[in-house]
Amino acid sequence: MQGDAHMAKAAFIGLGVMGYHMAAHLKNRGGHEVTVYNRTAAKTDAWVAEHGGAGADTPAGAAADADFVFACVGNDDDLRAVTTGADGAFAAMKKGAIFIDNTTASAAVARELDDTAKAAGFGFIDAPVSGGEAGAVNGALTVMCGGDPGVFDRAKPVIESYAKMVGLMGPAGSGQLTKMVNQICIAGLVQGLSEGIHFAKRAGLDVEAVIDVISKGAAGSWQMENRHKTMDAGEYDHGFAVDWMRKDLEIVLSEADRNGAGLPVTALVDQFYKDVQNMGGKRWDTSSLLARLERIAGDR
Repeated sequence: MQGDAHMAKAAFIGLGVMGYHMAAHLKNRGGHEVTVYNRTAAKTDAWVAEHGGAGADTPAGAAADADFVFACVGNDDDLRAVTTGADGAFAAMKKGAIFIDNTTASAAVARELDDTAKAAGFGFIDAPVSGGEAGAVNGALTVMCGGDPGVFDRAKPVIESYAKMVGLMGPAGSGQLTKMVNQICIAGLVQGLSEGIHFAKRAGLDVEAVIDVISKGAAGSWQMENRHKTMDAGEYDHGFAVDWMRKDLEIVLSEADRNGAGLPVTALVDQFYKDVQNMGGKRWDTSSLLARLERIAGDR
């Protein structure tokens, strides 16, 4: 299995906020030969200038002859475009290669692409990530995978180039479903933290002192630890944008419609994020739910 990971030929499609750094780790930390493709060619040129490797004009051009092809694009439609669309990677994939999709997309598109890949004789793993831009920069992402165990075992050492945790959650689509669970938990948690900080301020408490005490107990969380200072200061430029969170929650809520899960808090927080968008906070990070509460209360 390690043999596959040793100096493999890899391709990376989509050099956005996350993909740019993930592709770099594949080359620099993983030691793989990397060819990149991005819809905006200037991004491809910048990456090659910075990291070496090669650039391609199409997803198919990047995927030709690669052992592992990675993608990290915007949504289901973007993913279909770079895989099964004109000049898409799938037509160029060689037998036995593996396509690893790091996009946060629907479970349905993951299953659809897995079926297409199997029929064509190559592997597919849906592998959405968590950890934000900082996780991508540091090569410390959490990667939730769906697919066949044998395919996963071959892909895992290569994925580890940019990850601190890589887990197989079940068959195709399971990685996407796990990412949905991740976003459900974050949505409710950030709203709770926002309400806590908002209440502490209105009550005349020292927010820093309060968090210092309660973060050591049952209320503690990654969000509390990493975001309370910037939230208290009204700074919301630290990572995952509200627009992206709403895209993810739309996927979550439509999957919940299908599987019958009741998500009252998630649905409510999605509407709160809509309010933040309307306040001009489309690109603010997800902790900006506090700004909405302060706007309503007339604090800021």
